[in-house]
Amino acid sequence: MLHVLADLLYCRALRTSSDKRPFEDQAKVKAGRHTEGTRQISSAAKRTRRAAAMEAQRNSRSFLHRCARSGDAVHASVVITLLVGVWCAQALEVSVGKVHFVEVMNGSSVLLPCTYSSCIGIKNLYFNWQYNDNGTMVKICEAVIPTELVEPNVKIYHERVEFVGSSKESNISILLWNVTFEDEGEYTCFARNPKEKDRNHSAIFTLIVVDQLREVDNTLTIIIVSVIGGVIGLVIIIMVIKAVVVHILNKAQEKNKECLVSSSGNDNTENGLSGSKAETKASPKVLWAQLFMSGQRLR
Repeated sequence: MLHVLADLLYCRALRTSSDKRPFEDQAKVKAGRHTEGTRQISSAAKRTRRAAAMEAQRNSRSFLHRCARSGDAVHASVVITLLVGVWCAQALEVSVGKVHFVEVMNGSSVLLPCTYSSCIGIKNLYFNWQYNDNGTMVKICEAVIPTELVEPNVKIYHERVEFVGSSKESNISILLWNVTFEDEGEYTCFARNPKEKDRNHSAIFTLIVVDQLREVDNTLTIIIVSVIGGVIGLVIIIMVIKAVVVHILNKAQEKNKECLVSSSGNDNTENGLSGSKAETKASPKVLWAQLFMSGQRLR
């Protein structure tokens, strides 16, 4: 009987275990599926993060590339600006001086100034002078300067004009003789330098002809100069007087010092030889010490 009960219990346990196995297998399958899904999700997240990092890297590279391009553009613009500045600094320039006009009297002679400059030098520099006759430009003279040290062969088209310039001094001025009222107007100095790709420049000088030169009223100038001269002279006089007074006072102080020294010397010669200083008086402590010593000797 007991054997039968034991067999029954064993068979029931086997059934229970066999019934549980399908559930356990299903649970294991579900757990495996969940793990596989988690792995797929994590791999997808990794791929997403990797793609985002690659995209950020591409964006940064493109940004850096754009910055580099913009930097190159800035550098190029700076270089172009510097080149233009250097070219303008080296370009041909013609000048008639700081004052662009002159007023002369009828019948006199006048100099029409003009100079040129170029940092890179000249070669076959062409220049001319022209007169503006009511809108019509009349050529007065022209020439070509081969180099800086060669004087030009000037062609003059006006009988009262003389070339007084020099290529050594970069000067292309002219002199106009016996000026008349018809000579009044604008004179243009023009130059062109083939060495600078035929760069040219010009300057205008105005000539004014009068019957007589106007007298300039210098009254105000004379008054100002007189006042300034008077003030300077007064300051000099005051300084001289001050120096004399200081010198006299110094002499008086030196005499007073000499008198004081001589009087103190006379006071010190009392009870002594004439011309010698009196002996210094002994102090009370010294006198008492001398008396004490003499008393000890008497004992």
